[in-house]
Amino acid sequence: MLKTRVITAVVLLAVLIPALFLLPPRGWAVLMMVAVAAAAWEWGRLCGFKTMGAVLLAVLIVASALFLLLLAPDDFDGNSRTEDAGEILLYAAALLWFLAVPVWLRWRNLLPGRAALAVLGWLLLLASWYAVWKFREAGSLYLLFMMGTVWIADIAAYVAGKNFGRHKLAPAISPGKTWEGVAGAVIGVQIYAIALLALESVAPNYFGALAARLGVTGTLAAVLVLTLVSVVGDLFESLLKRRIGMKDSSQLLPGHGGVLDRIDAQLSTLPVALALVALIARATA
Repeated sequence: MLKTRVITAVVLLAVLIPALFLLPPRGWAVLMMVAVAAAAWEWGRLCGFKTMGAVLLAVLIVASALFLLLLAPDDFDGNSRTEDAGEILLYAAALLWFLAVPVWLRWRNLLPGRAALAVLGWLLLLASWYAVWKFREAGSLYLLFMMGTVWIADIAAYVAGKNFGRHKLAPAISPGKTWEGVAGAVIGVQIYAIALLALESVAPNYFGALAARLGVTGTLAAVLVLTLVSVVGDLFESLLKRRIGMKDSSQLLPGHGGVLDRIDAQLSTLPVALALVALIARATA
């Protein structure tokens, strides 16, 4: 199992790292359509659809992403119809993560039916794809540092939970997660953000961009919110899997489960992070 897990990770890194640095933003966006299509197929299965329904959701996601990509002018100057549509997606996704998903995590009987869940998946996955594209336009390292926020949160939560975990976070949804793990994630990401703020002059990054508008204190408060949103994203995918009795979203990634299993926290964090940038830009315009 460990060998399979390592081989899969090596293959993925061998494809994604060169692509991240060598492909232009539009090429990267097209590559990410493959990932989002796989995630959409898995989401369809989590909704309870059979093969055809899950495939149709994947096709719809790709068609929507292509439409946004083709709608954008080559000289993407921030004033296109794509950006207007993208902002609507981001704000809608953020509202769902902040308002609806926490309610469903608390009262699972309020989860909508499979058709509504499919629409929800379309919106959240498309917003996540759009965020990955836009962050890549800011630079390869910019996107890598942004995604690192979730990776640091995951690692810090695992270490803290493993060593200090006593109080269960959501035992009915994900028995392994603890409040101590959440605290570890918060501390780990705060340290990560402070380190990147110190590196802003040599490696421009999201946290530096926030600090220019919000100051250091405001940025660290925003980082706290993003960390908690990443936890919500992780828990929500676990809820969908538990709802239909699945351990993994699929077996597309041998040793790792499915694509959604690897990007669940990115799915919530990246759109909310970009929505915050868009909101600040409009407020200060």
